[in-house]
Amino acid sequence: MKNNKENIVIEASCLNVGYITKKKNLVISEGINFSIKQGELIGLVGTNGIGKSTLLRTLAGMQPLLEGVISINGKTLNNISASELASDLSVVLTETPASQNLSVLELVSLGRHPYTNWVGSLSENDQEIINTAISSTKIEELLHKKCYELSDGQLQKVLIARALAQNTPIILLDEPTTHLDIFHRASVLKLLKKLASKNEKTILFSTHEIDLAIQVSDKMLVMTKGNTFFNTPDNLISQGCFNDLFPEEIISFDTHLKRFVLK
Repeated sequence: MKNNKENIVIEASCLNVGYITKKKNLVISEGINFSIKQGELIGLVGTNGIGKSTLLRTLAGMQPLLEGVISINGKTLNNISASELASDLSVVLTETPASQNLSVLELVSLGRHPYTNWVGSLSENDQEIINTAISSTKIEELLHKKCYELSDGQLQKVLIARALAQNTPIILLDEPTTHLDIFHRASVLKLLKKLASKNEKTILFSTHEIDLAIQVSDKMLVMTKGNTFFNTPDNLISQGCFNDLFPEEIISFDTHLKRFVLK
């Protein structure tokens, strides 16, 4: 294993996530611990409402953590400025971008915004990074389309390209396969796997596609009501972490097939 893959780039210790209200803090999930190394692809899974999106937003500094410590490249999140964080990590959310009238090329180019001057001029280096993001996601044929003209699968790749144009070592994605058919789900996950293994990006993605996540992830975060587990897929299967994720009377996890089956 390469030495740089031994580097811890994201770490959470005794982390509680949720929302701050006027009356009290609303804890969604607590006691979260994990350490993610450079170049790892991490699948984040759990039932609806368990706190996957809340965790991602907290890691991205989009909402305050309630308790515990988050470290990015050895520096606590609270001590990282917004501009510095924008060069450390990029985020791909499930929301449709507000800039639907932009062309694909314009939207991807927005990934360079943290690095451009006040008028947003793109340097030759910016253009090279944008071109690399475009070729990595294979969206050349879409560049002059408007974002509202894209299918869900095409838009997802464009949003990933924008994150790549931001050129951060860490990418967080919230359910990147939502609303996609099985082919495009597999296509997006294979792209994430390639970006992690070949480009050494550290990628954490939430998903409901647990079976596919087991196949592509180096490690997984499994969020349950009582605990959050972090390990390789095979070790999580051996520990029975997927067995009680859903009601047994409807589906069960087949440890041999490594997937859920109907009862």
